[in-house]
Amino acid sequence: MRQLPDISSDQLVTRYGLQPHPEGGFYRRIWCSGGRIAAQALPACYAGERPWSTSILFLLRAGQHSRLHRLHSDEIWHFLLGGPLRLAIIHPDGSGEDCLLGQNITAGEALVHVVPGGCWFGAMPCPGSPYALVGCTVAPGFDFADFELAPDADSIRHSLPHCDAAASRILDDFFLSPTPAGA
Repeated sequence: MRQLPDISSDQLVTRYGLQPHPEGGFYRRIWCSGGRIAAQALPACYAGERPWSTSILFLLRAGQHSRLHRLHSDEIWHFLLGGPLRLAIIHPDGSGEDCLLGQNITAGEALVHVVPGGCWFGAMPCPGSPYALVGCTVAPGFDFADFELAPDADSIRHSLPHCDAAASRILDDFFLSPTPAGA
């Protein structure tokens, strides 16, 4: 079996020209479809036309997490390199879901997972992971106008009064865990 090269998160940031992301971690858009969806063909939550689809590279280092956020569009997460990544999702009905992205599929890790539009979600490398590099594909394509950072745990709990135990744990994990400087 072919071994992957030993590469650091700093080397990945440099190699792919990754920049800090407002939610934490680093990213770069690597693809945007040439086709566009007209504003009148999209639901009212979209404030204008969107590309058919977009894709980014997204990197989180050990100890970092992305801030909980939500998008109007569905987002497909593809595991690429590094250690396993916890993808935590709170659905509009208040149910919480954890997915482990990674290459050890026999241990229950997934190579790909879809986050439905309208869900609050965030990610963090699992303990022992030096970093996690993923690809994220959004359709209709991503626009920062469709991106909302979670204000705080209490606001989400208030807007979703039927949060289950998994959703409450996600809120505690993402709001009570500090993100290191440079995230």
